[in-house]
Amino acid sequence: MSGFAKGQGCSDAGFCTMGAMRPNQSYSSKSSIKLRSVEFLQYVGVTKFNDVILTSLVDINLAVGKRGSVQLKLPYTFVSGPLAHTSGMSDISYSYTHALLRKKTFQILGTVGGKLPTNNSNKLSSDGRALPMYYQTSLGTYDIVAGISFVTRNWLVAAGYQQALNKNDNQFRWSQWSGSSLNAQALEYSVSWDLKRGKDVMFRVERNFRSTKWNAYVGLLSIYRFTKDEVSKGTENVRVLATGTDGVAITALTGIGYRFNTVVAIKGLFGYKVLSRLHNADGLSRDYVSSLSLEIQF
Repeated sequence: MSGFAKGQGCSDAGFCTMGAMRPNQSYSSKSSIKLRSVEFLQYVGVTKFNDVILTSLVDINLAVGKRGSVQLKLPYTFVSGPLAHTSGMSDISYSYTHALLRKKTFQILGTVGGKLPTNNSNKLSSDGRALPMYYQTSLGTYDIVAGISFVTRNWLVAAGYQQALNKNDNQFRWSQWSGSSLNAQALEYSVSWDLKRGKDVMFRVERNFRSTKWNAYVGLLSIYRFTKDEVSKGTENVRVLATGTDGVAITALTGIGYRFNTVVAIKGLFGYKVLSRLHNADGLSRDYVSSLSLEIQF
């Protein structure tokens, strides 16, 4: 499975595809939560530095009672770029979603959860130099996540919050690449030494179009980092706020899906970057993104 489109990716950060905040949610007055499903997803992203990110993900959803469900996301990532080639498990996402309110024409869902790091976010180049966050398969932090959504047959409005609880162990700074033949390329990336990401809020709005077999949607996803990222600087390891790491990133999204039967469905997602932050020390910015997935309900 593969796909390709322009976009400001959120897949690495994770919370805009968790529980109540995920795109392309369907509403039925007969059932508020899917009983059980597993989704196999392939994600493709390209950064402005020509780094290519491929993520293969298993997304598991299980019902809890009549109104709840738990979600577990298990991703594996490959990164290829001018500085290096890396691969490994990405951060594990977990969440619980509950139908807070169900009416004949709409429902309100709430989600709480988090993310677990799978490594210390300090993968090295082949000659032992620290790599920027764009090349890391894990953000290296424990995160908390919360969100809420309003869903009707035709509309989805969602909001969410994500906060990193600790700094990671990434050691990338420009001095480490002094004397390297790739020094000029390394200087293009933002310093991410002992990075602690700022706090994020997201807002999603989508218009859905559905028939018995087909569905499609268009929407906007905005992520606002309202506190700056924090990094180390200088020989004394002084903590500073990274300039230009706060602000809004906006993506225009569209997607399409087809349900073969009550068990199997296929989905595609495409995006286009409308606005991005000035600097992305966390390595989450994407110029091109897309995903294709196969969902199985059981």
